[in-house]
Amino acid sequence: MASDQENSQDANAPDDTSEKEITRGITIMKSIIRDRDKAVTYNVNWNADNQLIGSNAAKLASYIGTLVRMHIPITATRWSNKELGSAKDKIWTEILRSFNIEDTTIRKKYILQLAGKRHRGWRTFLTNKYLKDKEIFFVEYDPEYPVKYAIFITEEEWVAFVAQRRDENFKKVSATNRERASNPTYAYKKGCLGYARLEEKILDETKSDATSLPPHVLWKEARVGKDGTVRDDVQHIYDECETLSQSISTAEDQENRSVLSRALNVPEYPGRVRGKGHGCTPTSLYKNPRRRNPSNQEVMETLQALQAQVLQLQKDNERYRCMEKCSSQLKETSEKASINCQNKFPEGISSCQLYLSSPTYRLVGKGKVHNTSGDLLHHRPLPDGHLKVSVDVVLDKDALLPIPDIVSETTLLRDAIGSFVAWPLDLIFIDDETPTKPASKDKGILRHNESVASQKEVFAQGSQQLSQKIDMATAGAIRLLDMEEDIFGYSCTETIGKEDLEHIFRHQELGVGVIHTYIRFLYDNFMRGNDQLSNRFRFVSSSLVNKALICREPDSCREYLVKRFTASSTNNLYLWPYNSGCHWLLLAIDPLKEVVYFLNSIDGEWTNYPDMKQLVDTSIKVFRSQRQARVPRTKSSNITWIKVQCPLQRNGIDCGYFVMRFMREIINMNQIEIPITYFDEYKCAHYTRLQLEQIKEELCQYFIEKRLISI
Repeated sequence: MASDQENSQDANAPDDTSEKEITRGITIMKSIIRDRDKAVTYNVNWNADNQLIGSNAAKLASYIGTLVRMHIPITATRWSNKELGSAKDKIWTEILRSFNIEDTTIRKKYILQLAGKRHRGWRTFLTNKYLKDKEIFFVEYDPEYPVKYAIFITEEEWVAFVAQRRDENFKKVSATNRERASNPTYAYKKGCLGYARLEEKILDETKSDATSLPPHVLWKEARVGKDGTVRDDVQHIYDECETLSQSISTAEDQENRSVLSRALNVPEYPGRVRGKGHGCTPTSLYKNPRRRNPSNQEVMETLQALQAQVLQLQKDNERYRCMEKCSSQLKETSEKASINCQNKFPEGISSCQLYLSSPTYRLVGKGKVHNTSGDLLHHRPLPDGHLKVSVDVVLDKDALLPIPDIVSETTLLRDAIGSFVAWPLDLIFIDDETPTKPASKDKGILRHNESVASQKEVFAQGSQQLSQKIDMATAGAIRLLDMEEDIFGYSCTETIGKEDLEHIFRHQELGVGVIHTYIRFLYDNFMRGNDQLSNRFRFVSSSLVNKALICREPDSCREYLVKRFTASSTNNLYLWPYNSGCHWLLLAIDPLKEVVYFLNSIDGEWTNYPDMKQLVDTSIKVFRSQRQARVPRTKSSNITWIKVQCPLQRNGIDCGYFVMRFMREIINMNQIEIPITYFDEYKCAHYTRLQLEQIKEELCQYFIEKRLISI
């Protein structure tokens, strides 16, 4: 396109321009302005995939580039910035004055996305021409103000732009992108023609009646050189696509990955179709696609209905407990009957609620009860009248353990998250079981006219309705999710209970099971099949390294971390969601560079977690000695800890959702180093509710995909 051609010619200009000036002037599309004044407009055409084609496509693209240079300052770093809204609207209005385009949302979105590409190309052109030498390295001297482009750029904007481009973080990103794009495996060889106009050209030359071509056909043609030869590796991919297209149905193609993505063994990114070019989306390519899973809107509507039912159940539950409290004064429950109740627990692992009776009778946490014969707690027999319980969520941060852990000197429930403790049988309640509070000695309790039996019926009916909506059938409302060895360095099975789903529906504190499930989602949807991501990012299990285990078994925690670090000889960033008792935070550890990135959504310091910091420092030093690395004396005892200025939560329950989004954004950016001020693409003071809802939607879709829930 014209603007791209200008960039190409300017970039290839000789180094010494003092004797030979560039004769071509800047592109301002005067002919369009003159025709506009004469009320002359241009027609544009669109193909079946809603992409711009036709004789005026290049002219429109060049005009968009001119408008972008006029109305968008070069200092604008993010095209999505809301401050650019008025300028974008002006660009759209100017285009409508000269080109016959439907004033619709889909057309405006396409044009403005194209304008964003032109803006990025314009900034890149200025950087390469004025800020870099012929080897594409940044120059040390101050570049002169480009007088040629004075109608687009003020001197103040130029000074600010140069400062932005000389920022060290930008230089690192630039070097990474340059290295990634320097030697593509399958190089595109059609210049600025683009997939859409290439498709138009092929259809015209072959005089075909078809309206579009398969993505793999276009992909191959885009890699044919001027001599008409096709490389063997390109032909091999094309042949494999032809074979796959015969065996894979259209539904499989559009619902999973296209045959081209399968043949290339790369992921299919959302919102785009590989081999079709700018503007083509899965929706436009696959008309009325058949979906295997419900849409996000359908899922959220179902979740809202479930949430309303859960709230109603909570109200019914409170009424029922109140009536039980009244009726308990009329009868005395045998202590023996309340203690010898192990038969009420199903064998195996079941989700449960944890209560305490002193100083008040209350719900303090949630977890899973392990009712197995011969079970031991930390290599010791369980006390009489107790069962082994794993703690997932703490609801009362000041709650004491019924039996303190003498080995780790743990007395608070919040310090036992992810660990096992002994819990009295009469204070454990399975799933939706409603606890009966022991008889109260208080006097003067008012009695209700409604019977306790009727209250039980109401609660039972509500519970049955919820069970019909959340299908967690089989084995005590527990579902198992296999975690492959590549995820945490060992194979394991994550247990998901009905209460884990309810925590998401009610937007409550999250347990280890939900965090690990989201890690499995990230691995399946971003890292599986993508060698670059899977070799760059790894995860640390929150079940094997947590506050309770750090205090009780520090050696085993250190051995696990060192083993994870030694799993790869290349540079890796290890993402570790850490629960300090009642709060989730994220550590991103680079053991080779001995750097630890600290992301805390409540703006705390790592010095507030001395046991965690000591474990990480010790593990990195052991890893250093094992690989026999030489470290300067000034750094031999110091590990670099960096506090990242990440978004902060505004309540006491969002920390788990923040940690999941942190991990997603770090993987999306595909960078080992995290800027101190966080990534520009995700920089904000607080996450909006919509940003957190995106995480919840992804989790719910994944629950459905893995059949952890059926709707």
